[in-house]
Amino acid sequence: MSQEVSPQYSIFTTGLTKSFGSHNAVDAIDLRVPKGSIFGFLGPNGCGKTTTIRMLLGLANISAGEVLVLGYSVPKEIGQALPKVGALVEGPAFYPYLSGRDNLIRFDSADRCADPETRAQRVDAALARVGLVQASKKKVHAYSLGMKQRLGIASALLQPRELLVLDEPTNGLDPQGTREVRNLIRSLALDGITIFISSHLLVEIEQICTHLAVMSQGKIVAQGSVEELSAGEVMNLTLTTSEPELAVAGLQTLGIKAVIDGITVSALLPAGFIEPEKIVRKLVEAGVGVKGFTVMAPTLEDRFVKLTGEGFDVAR
Repeated sequence: MSQEVSPQYSIFTTGLTKSFGSHNAVDAIDLRVPKGSIFGFLGPNGCGKTTTIRMLLGLANISAGEVLVLGYSVPKEIGQALPKVGALVEGPAFYPYLSGRDNLIRFDSADRCADPETRAQRVDAALARVGLVQASKKKVHAYSLGMKQRLGIASALLQPRELLVLDEPTNGLDPQGTREVRNLIRSLALDGITIFISSHLLVEIEQICTHLAVMSQGKIVAQGSVEELSAGEVMNLTLTTSEPELAVAGLQTLGIKAVIDGITVSALLPAGFIEPEKIVRKLVEAGVGVKGFTVMAPTLEDRFVKLTGEGFDVAR
């Protein structure tokens, strides 16, 4: 793999594969994670996301392919890459009867590269970064799930990081905890940290990510910026009227084929085909009483179920 192609990417893989016997759990994937992005790594449970993360972090052997993390070859140069990478994989684990601050001190003490003389300062800075200063002396067993997740992210920020890898960071959280973690991720990205988020929760990914890759049965089936993956999508047109037959005739004059369901008229509309305002104006001119009119892009769920043939969780 050429080192020349990697500076614009925090993660760059070519043909990355993990085999168990004759089965490829991860099947020759080419990941491209741009620097500074919030990158969503999506797929149903069991599709190979966590196995991929473990290979990226040097926690699992690579069967085939090549990996660059922050320009360093993994696993050959993992010792140079890891100090710049923070990771929260498979949920944080803490001592419940120690305070949040004392837990972070223990985490930092276990890091052979950590400077003991700056430990207190770095722990306090990490707590401030995730908004837990006021709760730092509380025992962790009294923390909410959202607070525990933020403490886990703090543990990954005890050293300066260029890349943060989060595996299912909002899984199991209530709405308040989800908002806390989501706002923190956005804030970290503004600091220039690349955020790599593995998740099966489409709503969360749709709200915060700038780039996406979709994994299904060990393969990458789509990848790119949110804008690229949304380009050319067919829009869903829905019209409510007491004159559905007249509405269908009016839409046909615009080249739009529609179907009737009671007082609702539905159609598929190619993105950019015609402005919605012009459609409404044409219908009104044709004598159609328009009671309701919407043109909506397919949801992330619609697009990715089409890609993978599998369902995703859209709520917890």
